[in-house]
Amino acid sequence: MVKHPAIFLDRDGTIIVDNGHINILSNIEFYAYTFKALRNLQEHFLLFIITNQPGVSKRLISENEVKEVNRHIVGELKTRGITIFDVFYCPHKSEENCECKKPKPYFIHHAAGLYNIDLTKSFMVGDHPSDIQCGINAGVTPIYLLSGHGRKHRDELNADLKICKDLSEASKYILSAYKSNSI
Repeated sequence: MVKHPAIFLDRDGTIIVDNGHINILSNIEFYAYTFKALRNLQEHFLLFIITNQPGVSKRLISENEVKEVNRHIVGELKTRGITIFDVFYCPHKSEENCECKKPKPYFIHHAAGLYNIDLTKSFMVGDHPSDIQCGINAGVTPIYLLSGHGRKHRDELNADLKICKDLSEASKYILSAYKSNSI
């Protein structure tokens, strides 16, 4: 059975503007480059969203609101010809020490089992150090973005890794690496 490469995307600060704990659909704001970047990536990769949503445990948003926001994002992307194969979210606070909160690789490993993913040819893209560590922990190539909270947390990075301005730049880097067979 053929294994598929995948892109695991953080949500807030990566594909949409980080507007805090979003519970109203009108607060969802896509970056202008998101659609083109994802359309280009999906030509060679399965696309997934993995997001930490601790606002659920903190009672700032409900699980139903998170699910509705995620459905809306996936629906908006679909109307633009982009398929998100699955969305995974962790509703826990760090103190809860759950198995699903990034930087733990639970959702990447779960997706790999469900969708027959080749982790050695896959990427984790996000704007937080936890996204990068999640990718490293799962055995996928991490790419750090300076969009969202990226600039604020850049000094917290320990790994030697690829840093891109935003998802647009990251998509060009990934596709170049893919086409040159350097991944």
